[in-house]
Parts: sequence; structure tokens; C-alpha cells
Amino acid sequence: MIPLAGAIALAFAGSAYAEEQIVKIGHVGPVTGPSAHLGKDMENGAKMAIEELNAKGVMLDGKKVKFVLLAEDDASDPKQGTAAAQKLVDAKVNGVIGHLNSGTTIPASKIYFEAGIPQISPAATNPKYTQQGFNSAFRIVANDGQLGGTLGRYAVKTSHAKNIAVIDDRTAYGQGVAQEFSKGAKGAGATIVAEQFTNDKATDFNAILTSIKAKKPDVIFFGGMDAVGGPMLRQMKALGIDAKFMGGDGLCTAELGKLAGDGLIDDHVVCAEAGGVVEKDKKGLDDFKAKFQKQYGTEVKLYAPYSYDAVMTMVDAMQKAKSSDPKKYLPELTKIHHKGVTGDISFDAKGDINEGTLTLYTYKGGKRTILAVTK
Repeated sequence: MIPLAGAIALAFAGSAYAEEQIVKIGHVGPVTGPSAHLGKDMENGAKMAIEELNAKGVMLDGKKVKFVLLAEDDASDPKQGTAAAQKLVDAKVNGVIGHLNSGTTIPASKIYFEAGIPQISPAATNPKYTQQGFNSAFRIVANDGQLGGTLGRYAVKTSHAKNIAVIDDRTAYGQGVAQEFSKGAKGAGATIVAEQFTNDKATDFNAILTSIKAKKPDVIFFGGMDAVGGPMLRQMKALGIDAKFMGGDGLCTAELGKLAGDGLIDDHVVCAEAGGVVEKDKKGLDDFKAKFQKQYGTEVKLYAPYSYDAVMTMVDAMQKAKSSDPKKYLPELTKIHHKGVTGDISFDAKGDINEGTLTLYTYKGGKRTILAVTK
């Protein structure tokens, strides 16, 4: 028989336990495959946010909340991405952060929408993601229409390119950003002299680069990721192609220096990252990067601040709704105004970030150097 004092203590403990809510937030990104370094970066940003929220002791409707991150690997593969999405739906997550690639984000978004689960992508930039009419889909970075178009205009107006070659990796992201770049460049008066494609696992580009070399372009634009862009730069140098090399955020990483080796010539690469902060927000992002470095022993690669902000924005909406029920907090997410480490976050009617910033970079001594932050 349990003594009375023990029974009271057990009852109290049971009551306290019952009062604590478990809120499950899913995260999906590639933590295997060629983009694993970017997927892990994104996952760690989300993990940092979850740990901070739990340390803070968030309350929802008078009950303490424990946030749990359910992390899945999609390996940048659409089939694996939809399988991961279904797994999170089956686990009854309250919201999803991800995916990284547009090619996995777009098919997965239908699964989340049908389950009524809000999804915030910290990285996917293909415009189609938010053009499907899914009220559950949001992104906190500028889309390819903004990013590719800005790069296309920059190539002509600032780099004075007249003849441009375009290569893409046939992924939803690569094709999307290349198309928007071409539109922007042509609209500014350039001629597209060559259009070639490869795939996101290719390592040999000699045939397409030799064909492009004959067209004597001023700029070669590549729609794809750094794991392919790095070796491509090496082979451009070996073939004596001195055109400038441009790309979107998938190319624009700290890793590009290692991947391109001696193919990365100073001031020869121009790329853009969706996001970036204006001067007034710089200290907040710098503080985040320092904290991230201390916690994980590695520098932010690219997406960690955006996944961190995506988690915090989602939880901000839950707090405003006083509920982690997707039906209750989704309306708050559509009208949110969240001050994040990457700047002010609010969404338009489609779920795109309002006034998304872009950061233009070049490389000097193998390291990324900011050219400008623009909108």
C-alpha cells in the first residue's frame, strides 16, 4: 500500500506531467548525398531554435510546452522527400520546416496541405512552390523570380555582359533559377548564345563547356548546387574559358572554394543568396553566427539562420493563437510579423516573404565577399 504522502506526490507529478504539452515540429533536408553539408546546416539551425524554446519554457494556453524536433533525410530526392513527408504526417507533427531543394519541397507540399499541416521552407526558391494554391505553404527567402531576375539584370547592367551561356542541372531549382536569369538578362538586352544542361550528380562537363567555349560568352550562368558548380569551375579553367561564372544560392556557399580549388579565380564568380540583412539587422545575424559556431564547432554554411527563423516564426504564430493545433495557428501565420535574425518576416497572400532581400557575392582568396544587399 502506498503511503498517503507518496500517493499525493504521485498524483501531483501525474497532474504536472499531464499539463505539459508535447509539440512535434518536423524538419526535412538532405543530410546524405552531395548537398548533405547544406541539409545538416539547415537542420542544426532548427535544432538550435528548438533548444532555445525549451530552455525558455514556452507556455501555450497556460500549459508548458516541450518542443520535439523530428528530423528526416530526403537526400535531395523527390521520392524520398514525399516518403519523409508522409512519415511526418503519420507522426502527427504540428508543423514542418523544410525542405531544402525545390524538387523535394514542391511534391511534399501537397502531402502537408492535404493533412492541413503548415510548412515553412527556409531554402526552396522555385516560384511554383507558392503558386499551387496551398494555404499551408510559406517560405522565408526570396524566390527565383526575384533572385534569377536580379542576377540576370546585374550581368548586363553591372558586368556589361552581352553574350551569355546558360547551364542548368535539370532539377526544379536549377531549371527555375536559370529560366528566371535568362528572362532578366534578355530583358536587359543580352543575347543567350548557348543553353546546355547537365544533372545534379555529374562530374564531367568537358563536352558542354567545349561547345560553349566556341560561342565566346562573357558570362556563363549555372543553375545548380555547389557540388556540381565547383568541379565545373575547375574544368572551365583547364579549358581556358575566361568568362565570368554566375549562379544562385545553391552555388553561393562557403564550400565553393574547396570544391572549385584553383578554378575559383578572384572576382570571377558572382552569385546571389536569397536573404541577407540590411545594416540595421547585421548585429543580430552576427550574434547568431557566433553562437552557432560555438555550439556546433563549424561556421554557418548558408541556411541555418533561415531554418532557425522558420521555427521561431511558426512558434510565434502558435503563441498568438494560444494553440499548437494547425487549424488554429495557421490563420496567425498568414498575418504574422516576426522579427527574426535574418530580418522582418511577414508573408504575402501566396505565402512568399514580403520584401525578401538578396545578397550578391563574389569570391576573393577562396572566400565569399559581399558585393551588395538588394531587394
